[in-house]
Amino acid sequence: MPKVDIKRELLFQRLGLHFSKEELEKKAQDDFQTLCFEFGLELDDVTSEKLMMEKEQRDATRAEGLSEEVIYKIDIPANRYDLLCLEGLARGLNVFREKVPLPKFERVEPAAEHKQVLNITANTAAVRPYAVAAVLRGVTFTEASYNSFIDLQEKLHQNICRKRSLVAIGTHDLDTIQGPFTYDAEPPADIKFKPLRAPDMTKEYTAAELMVAYEADQQLKHYLHIIRGKERFPVIRDRTGVVLSMPPIINGHHSRITMATRNVFIECTATDQTKADIVLNMIVCAFSEYATAPFTVEAVTVNGPAGPRVTPNLAYRTERVSVESVYARMGIPRDVTPQKIASLLTRMQLTATLADGDKTLLVEVPPTRPDVLHECDIWEDVAISYGFNNITWTVPKVVTVGKQLPINKLTDQLRVVVAQSGYNEALTFALCKLDDNFKGLRRPDDGSSIIIANPATAEFQVARTNLLSGLLKTVAGNVKMPLPIKVFEISDVVLKDDATDTGARNRRRLGALLCGRSAAFQDVQGLLDRVMLMLGVPYNATKDASKPGYYLLPSADPAFFSEVGAADIIVGGKRLGVVGVVHPEVLAHYELRNPCSALELELEAFL
Repeated sequence: MPKVDIKRELLFQRLGLHFSKEELEKKAQDDFQTLCFEFGLELDDVTSEKLMMEKEQRDATRAEGLSEEVIYKIDIPANRYDLLCLEGLARGLNVFREKVPLPKFERVEPAAEHKQVLNITANTAAVRPYAVAAVLRGVTFTEASYNSFIDLQEKLHQNICRKRSLVAIGTHDLDTIQGPFTYDAEPPADIKFKPLRAPDMTKEYTAAELMVAYEADQQLKHYLHIIRGKERFPVIRDRTGVVLSMPPIINGHHSRITMATRNVFIECTATDQTKADIVLNMIVCAFSEYATAPFTVEAVTVNGPAGPRVTPNLAYRTERVSVESVYARMGIPRDVTPQKIASLLTRMQLTATLADGDKTLLVEVPPTRPDVLHECDIWEDVAISYGFNNITWTVPKVVTVGKQLPINKLTDQLRVVVAQSGYNEALTFALCKLDDNFKGLRRPDDGSSIIIANPATAEFQVARTNLLSGLLKTVAGNVKMPLPIKVFEISDVVLKDDATDTGARNRRRLGALLCGRSAAFQDVQGLLDRVMLMLGVPYNATKDASKPGYYLLPSADPAFFSEVGAADIIVGGKRLGVVGVVHPEVLAHYELRNPCSALELELEAFL
């Protein structure tokens, strides 16, 4: 969950909490921690700039001169973007405490001389095709509100904006620029401006020069990949050609926001229209309280290839919720009247009224609550407002009895057996490189793996079809450990299966790997014998498939020393695994210099 750092004094001022010096350190913290819990938040830490520096640097001398003002670190639910700043958090807590009414956010049409337009060209389709905008008129910033305004943008960038890959926010002093504005995509050499941050703030840079300069910037270098390699870079200009921003990298210095700014032009460029609307709403709703007319936002006409659109979209919507469903789903006592349930929702910033003879709740969802997607989200808010601790514990009226799945029970029992044999358990990723899954093991790509359509990194291209590759990587990462290294894993592999609804199925396997100065076949065969003994499967010396037990046959698995140093594990005439000495070419792929022997065995056949 995201964390917000809020200065205690500023927060308590907004909440109207007053404590004497003697009470402040203990009672205030306890009372606020209780309030957070009741509202569905968590007070994670109480610290200060000085304490944070001392903890980070482990050197008290570096923290000298830093503020000792108390800071609350508060965990916020990941989908409650409206609580990521002081303004939104304090407003939400005050409405919850019924100290202030729920504000009504309103989009207003500006006067003719103040009307703003943002034109989107067709060139942006290949980079960031969407844009929205709004104006906050007559804003008065203090140092605290200015810092909160900047911090909220960064919090949104790291959260819903997915590090600017989905949405990038730009805020500008409207009095320094002239509309209408144009959102275009231009060749990097044609974009030249003085950025908000640069190695030399006395000169202008082209976009191409900035991409090179920001490689050394500890913050901005993380966003360069979003547009690197594009033939055209996104850029927003005003009527005179002044560059407002080059999203998602940097804003222009000319239109920068200062504490003296009174009229704020906010633009969001995006690859996702819905996310752009949500992000814009979060910013304008949080800081519209500072406008000349509180909680009003001036509209901007956005002309795109699909036609004109007016933003921000501050529309309220109404959800119908059955009162009976609240009682049945959340365990709210029947003596809590429908009228009380409506008031509980209002405390959660969801204005509710009753209809159909008090059988239905008409819940008005404001633009600050995009997390409300379904009736169940409203049930949850009723339970939070009522208090989870106030709900009576009851025994479910069912006749079923829960128990552990047989495959999981077998897995737990085998973990103990293998660990007692001297092996350490490893937990590896279920996703891996395509080469690690096949080529690295000298196995052909037989099309049995599930390919990830949009992998986050090259390390997660396919769902693994074996445990051996993960164990080899584990040993490769621990080569400095004393020999022998003995690791095992009991987990699932994923195989294609057109007979299932998902087109894939999980199979539980046991994998074990021994790496040492000598890792012979018999080393892991001993583990296999021990596992089979525990499973109650005898050795079938006759190798007759019609008889019970297991036996070994020469293996042609290319990951091992085929036929000479490897064997297939046969049970009931079916091949359930392989055991043997790993091939040197496989070891070379994983940069292992010592010999290894390994075992991989299907487990579900033994249930």
